[in-house]
Amino acid sequence: MRVSHETIYKSLFIQARGVLRKELTRHLRSRRVMRRGKTASTVGQPRGQIIDAVSIRDRPAEIEDRAVPGHWEGDLLAGGKNTHIATLVERQSRFVLLVHVEGKDSDSVVEALVRQVQQLPQGLMASLTWDRGMELAQHKRFSIATDVSVYFCDPQSPWQRGSNENTNGLLRQYLPKGSDLSVYSQDDLDAIALRLNTRPRKTLGSRTPGAMLAEAVALID
Repeated sequence: MRVSHETIYKSLFIQARGVLRKELTRHLRSRRVMRRGKTASTVGQPRGQIIDAVSIRDRPAEIEDRAVPGHWEGDLLAGGKNTHIATLVERQSRFVLLVHVEGKDSDSVVEALVRQVQQLPQGLMASLTWDRGMELAQHKRFSIATDVSVYFCDPQSPWQRGSNENTNGLLRQYLPKGSDLSVYSQDDLDAIALRLNTRPRKTLGSRTPGAMLAEAVALID
């Protein structure tokens, strides 16, 4: 018999009538007191229609199976006082970039992303997968400036960016929920990203994202 990870999580959260005891909560990265599974409804979270959005279902197979480097996932990480940072994760190496943004509007986010991507070695970012957030409504402007293809997840399906979601969970150790993210400069964010990128990952066979990406850059060169 096998028990899924979701069953184990739910069994923990059910304790104390569905509220996880404080001594257990302290060991969770998210600090949530209730479990929200992948199938949970996200009704009430408004999402607009992104014009000419290309579905994740149309991504080439080489992106899906992580066969080649250069394909990234992105998201906005929310903080207190309506502050945000953009997170970018390379799918093969799990290398992370944190991007300071002035606001969550599409103008601000796209401008910050373009500036960050243009600093990367040429060819290191070939595609970007995002959720349905309107902060990337100007995806065409982003693609024109960077020559990066953009794909969008299905509605209410954040797990389709699994690498990015997992990385956002790790980031909560450094950027707790509710903290004002506007106080972090780009240098501060780079330092936090460096800590993650030099941290051995089990999914990489105990190698670091930084080492994996270095190999990818060498191949591109």
